[in-house]
Amino acid sequence: MKRILIVGAGGQIGSELTRNLRDIYGDNNVVCSDLRPLTGDPYERGPVERIDSTQIMQIATVVKNYQIDTIYNLAAILSATAELNPMLGWNVGIGSLVNCLEVARLFGCAVFTPSSIGAFGPSTPRENTPQDTIQRPNTIYGVTKVTGELLSDYYFTRFGVDTRSVRFPGLISHMTLPGGGTTDYAVEIYYAAVKGEKFVCPLKKGTFMDMMYMPDAQKAMIDIMEADPTKLVHRNSFNVTAMSFDPEIIYAAIKKHYPQFEMVYEPEPIKQAIADSWPDKMDDSCARNEWGWNPQYDLDRMTEDMILNLKKKLL
Repeated sequence: MKRILIVGAGGQIGSELTRNLRDIYGDNNVVCSDLRPLTGDPYERGPVERIDSTQIMQIATVVKNYQIDTIYNLAAILSATAELNPMLGWNVGIGSLVNCLEVARLFGCAVFTPSSIGAFGPSTPRENTPQDTIQRPNTIYGVTKVTGELLSDYYFTRFGVDTRSVRFPGLISHMTLPGGGTTDYAVEIYYAAVKGEKFVCPLKKGTFMDMMYMPDAQKAMIDIMEADPTKLVHRNSFNVTAMSFDPEIIYAAIKKHYPQFEMVYEPEPIKQAIADSWPDKMDDSCARNEWGWNPQYDLDRMTEDMILNLKKKLL
């Protein structure tokens, strides 16, 4: 049975990952940690530790005390927020990763760290973006993700640390509010529709980006860590995606349920510039071939589920 530590468990991904990993491996075999206090379900089902991920001894102490063998490193500052404070984005994104990798080297742990479509840049092919291609991002968030991929590969080839990663597209969830990402509009638009509010879109019409519903993101993180390592040609990091759309397409999907729903465009310069530097659609065939990646949600199925759950939450 795995003994897992989630670093950064209080964020958009971590709250749901805590629940899913505890359902699979048992409440007491999953330690969740964050700099902030973690209260309520699912955190109170098992052990909780306060960890500042930029402090290596705090991570090492928890790994040693709980005999951890797998670390999910989720600590990061998201894209738009990181552009407002680049040094914070670097110190959290890379400081946390280096600490997790060093602890993993010392204690023999496997490490999962999410990368992102932000690891690509304006010189990357935008359509069917290959698994292996030029990566020259022009955001600090993207720089940290490319650095993280390279560091993780280095620790695998140099020290034998079992590092694995996926490049997430925009993630959409009904459970946790977004936290400063460029793709957050694809969550916020559902909230506006269910509340009966006009939605002000921060991106221009025609801005395509890859997206994924959170249940598929959770599946990807768990599946890749369970994958047979002998079949992995790549490790850090696999393209994964489920759908690609622009604001007009998601708006049309929601209007099937809310015909009176209104949306207007007021592009935000920072978010628009970041979105324009990212792929329209990634090629995730390597993930499909090497460890069986297969998303379960398309736009229409996701929209039905988002609306159903947000009605329960908001109304």
